[in-house]
Amino acid sequence: MKIRAAVLEEIGREGPYAKTRPLRVQDVDLEGPGPGEVLIKMVAAGLCHSDLSVINGDRPRPVPMALGHEASGIVEEVGPYVDDLAVGDHVVCVFVPSCGHCAPCAQGRPALCEPGALHNGVGDLMSGAFRLRSHGQPVHHHCGVSSFAEYATVSRNSLVKIDREVPLHIAALMGCAVLTGAGAVFNGGDVKPGGTTAVIGLGGVGLAAVLGAVAAGAETVVAVDMFQQKLDLALELGATHAFRADDPDVVAKVRDATNGGVETALEFAGSVKALEFSYAITRRGGTTVTAGLPNPAAVLTLPAVSLVAEERTLKGSYLGSGVPSRDIPRFLGLYKRGKLPVDKLLTHRIALDDINEGFDRLASGEAIRQIIDFV
Repeated sequence: MKIRAAVLEEIGREGPYAKTRPLRVQDVDLEGPGPGEVLIKMVAAGLCHSDLSVINGDRPRPVPMALGHEASGIVEEVGPYVDDLAVGDHVVCVFVPSCGHCAPCAQGRPALCEPGALHNGVGDLMSGAFRLRSHGQPVHHHCGVSSFAEYATVSRNSLVKIDREVPLHIAALMGCAVLTGAGAVFNGGDVKPGGTTAVIGLGGVGLAAVLGAVAAGAETVVAVDMFQQKLDLALELGATHAFRADDPDVVAKVRDATNGGVETALEFAGSVKALEFSYAITRRGGTTVTAGLPNPAAVLTLPAVSLVAEERTLKGSYLGSGVPSRDIPRFLGLYKRGKLPVDKLLTHRIALDDINEGFDRLASGEAIRQIIDFV
């Protein structure tokens, strides 16, 4: 079938993207689902810094590639051997397909699925197939999803079925922003009621972590970012303190406000400088969690003795260190009960043709979460 999709043909094109147009909305051919695959009609797709990092070259991927990984949609057709989804089901896309059989999957860590990571790097589906083509040549799949398109054929392992009562433009945020941000709080950070937590980097993922920390019962929630409007929003969402990252005394101010440092610092800025800062504001015996994705060439330097002498923990969190089929329904349940108001993160709803302008807003810090509406 012919569909319209936003395709990245060249990595590293500089902004403003409204002029340079790194993403070209074009007609491409989409094949229907093969064994273990599902065809979905996209309803909503979020613009995320992980997409931007492919555009600007921080996370190189094979091109041409149809971008997009955070989305929700409706099942249009199921392929052979898919017996737990039916036409009309509402689904959320997950950007790491999990096989269920490799060592990490067997340990309950599907975010680290080895075949999933391999196929995401190659840019094909879990089956090894390319279902997108342009002029007869393959177009790569982004994270097995490629949600900046009217329709997508994806692995069944990339989908979580959800309650039809949830608005799909809200459900889309669960696939990355909430799963990664709130997941890092509940799973990776193990934030406890009455605890002290800091969130560094207040994009859609970081602000979802603020919501998660509030929902988890943290007594002190410190928000840190370069942009005042994001700090103001964090305070509206329940943060107790807000500090500008460009304040030269910010480390001392955070440590003073938290009686020596936070128990858990969560970094989402995707820079080594932000991660070093996060470690610096974590107290003795505390945990620093990073879910940011800096350039692969970036190197972190820390005083190694502090890991032992201060019993510090430094850990990564990918896909919220969780289980999407478990966590997405849980987070949607919190949303429906008013405990996780992720609708407050949604700042723009745009058309597919306006996608380059959307990435300009994201790069400048003007937007939190933008959703492409397909209906």
